[in-house]
Amino acid sequence: MDTVVERELELNLVLSPEYSVPVPARLTYRTDDPYAVRVTFHIGSDSPVEWAFARELLVEGVFRPCGQGDVRVWPTKADGRSVLCFALSSPDGDALLEAPSDAVYAWVERTLRIVPPGTEAARLGLDGELADLLAPTPSDDPRSRDPWPSDELREGEA
Repeated sequence: MDTVVERELELNLVLSPEYSVPVPARLTYRTDDPYAVRVTFHIGSDSPVEWAFARELLVEGVFRPCGQGDVRVWPTKADGRSVLCFALSSPDGDALLEAPSDAVYAWVERTLRIVPPGTEAARLGLDGELADLLAPTPSDDPRSRDPWPSDELREGEA
């Protein structure tokens, strides 16, 4: 059975060192996609904006700066409180968001209790599917084929 771990929280979209805007967001982790986490931003448009990235990136980012390219995460202090920063880059633009560290950390801990690190692959069932895919079929048995097929045409062949 698949499990979903969600957490609603308010992030701050940092527009300048002095000014930020609150953005409602939802953190989502699904055991049927055990390597990924999703952050959905509700920004008042017709549809929310969703970012998906490696859970491992968030797990590490709670403790130290990590990531490169489109998603970077790091812990810091803002106005005397611990926050987790998300730097997101896309062709549409860049965003710097701050999340309350305690809330994100507690949510990450819940995901790690449900699917401990290193056990994600077992959730996907890839071993069984790969075994089925690679299982020999009767037509794979070389003994079932004529080693010297005849060049002669049989009746009904053209």
